[in-house]
Amino acid sequence: MDVKSNLDVIQQDINASLGRSPYHQQVEVIAVTKYVSIERAQEATQAGITHLGENRIEGFNEKGEHIQGVTMHFIGSLQTRKVKEVINQIDYLHSLDRMSLAKEIQKRADKKVKCFIQVNVSGEESKHGIAASEVQTFTQNLAEYDNIEVVGLMTMAPLEASEEEIRHYFKQLKKLQLEINQLALPHAPCTELSMGMSNDYKIAIEEGATFIRIGTKLVG
Repeated sequence: MDVKSNLDVIQQDINASLGRSPYHQQVEVIAVTKYVSIERAQEATQAGITHLGENRIEGFNEKGEHIQGVTMHFIGSLQTRKVKEVINQIDYLHSLDRMSLAKEIQKRADKKVKCFIQVNVSGEESKHGIAASEVQTFTQNLAEYDNIEVVGLMTMAPLEASEEEIRHYFKQLKKLQLEINQLALPHAPCTELSMGMSNDYKIAIEEGATFIRIGTKLVG
């Protein structure tokens, strides 16, 4: 299907899910374009998408070079040694997960970078992210880095998880986000939640997601 038709279906799902959510939040759709051509990504922007997400530096820079007027999200794990290649083109980073990365961002960024702290709520060893029990301390320790603004938290539910398990993980992340938000840290407003992909975005929205990362269901 064309991207516009896919987006129409997703928007209907978003509206229905918001009707079941107690949070009444605004939801932004990030088109994850890592497996698609520049032309397909441009089709997404022509359909009304204003947020693009990439998880590889090469793809990020390529899309950013050819597509103007969109908000660019780096959603993959970012190697510390690669920070200098991409950090000043990033609008949002979804994978801040260690202090060494924060230090490198502080060193290389020319402006404040909006960051999501990646949280490993499921405890899977194969997943990147900070343990839920360490998020609050990690966030507080970022106060000295004035090039980093913690806008929210990000997580990914395990692909094989049941709907009940997915909901549990997303509820955990929402609870953490509220706890950090209530600390009223100047460097960490933590008002946003990046969670939910093509297979589980409806649950994510019900549990408070403000950014959903959609690849397959939107652009293929």
